[in-house]
Amino acid sequence: MKSVLYTLFLLAILASCKSTSGETATSESTESVTLSGQEGVIDDESQKDVVKVAVASADHTTLVAAVKAADLVTSLSNAGPFTVFAPVNAAFDKLPKGTVEDLLKPENKSKLETILQHHVMTSALAADFFQDGQSMGMVDGTNVTFTVKDGATYVDGNKILGSVKASNGWVHVIDKVLLPK
Repeated sequence: MKSVLYTLFLLAILASCKSTSGETATSESTESVTLSGQEGVIDDESQKDVVKVAVASADHTTLVAAVKAADLVTSLSNAGPFTVFAPVNAAFDKLPKGTVEDLLKPENKSKLETILQHHVMTSALAADFFQDGQSMGMVDGTNVTFTVKDGATYVDGNKILGSVKASNGWVHVIDKVLLPK
């Protein structure tokens, strides 16, 4: 009798479980990203990873679309650690007309990947870590230089407007797109 009750109990638990594979995360701006791996874990209690921080921001819909087009969602959803310099939509608007649309084309995926990798470091560094004149490597293999002036931190001359701690690193909001030299 105990084994029958135990079996029924286990079946009830299994029936109540839901798969999170293939869930879609959305932001207020209606931008959506189909999530299927680590990035597909739905957890409203834990801190968001760097991708989920960007997805939740109405000011980063262009960045989210670019990360999706470059197939970097899974990579940036993993444990990291990462420091991501996240340009706002207005930063992409400052690029020459048609640049973003051209980069989002499948045939330009590797160029887009390189540009996005120039916004990522494989370490979790808060903005107050960076020092004036400091040079650090990015995922694309090139370096950026930090400047600290009047209490503000700049990466390659672009001001860090704000920072958000994520479960797998830091997201530093910037007002321009960083382009590899």
